[in-house]
Order: sequence, then C-alpha cells, then structure tokens
Amino acid sequence: MKNQDDMLDEYDFSNGIRGKYSQQYSEGINIIKLDSDVQKIFPDAKSVNNALRTLINLIPKNQTESV
Repeated sequence: MKNQDDMLDEYDFSNGIRGKYSQQYSEGINIIKLDSDVQKIFPDAKSVNNALRTLINLIPKNQTESV
C-alpha cells in the first residue's frame, strides 16, 4: 500500500480547480455493465431505457406506486 509521501514533486496542481466535478458526482451516476449477448440487442442507453420502461408498464400499477 502506498503512503501519501509517494506524491512526486513534478506533479503540478497549481491550475487545478477544487470541486470541479462535485456537483455532477453528488447528482449520482449509475453505470451498469451489460453482458456481451445483451449488448448485441441493446447497444446504447436509449434502447435499454426503452426496454425497461416497457417492462415497467407491464408491472401492475399498485406495485410501481412505491417506486
């Protein structure tokens, strides 16, 4: 395990912006890895979302009200 003294002197963070991505991080990101056979059918986020919305519509209304 490395300790904090492993930071090299040539690293320059003088132009860094603290918290640059904190807003995006706090909103949350949900990444899901699809198996290759599923990826062939659902190649992008739009196709996955459409399929899941179709499944949601098949669930009885009283089961989705808590979601």
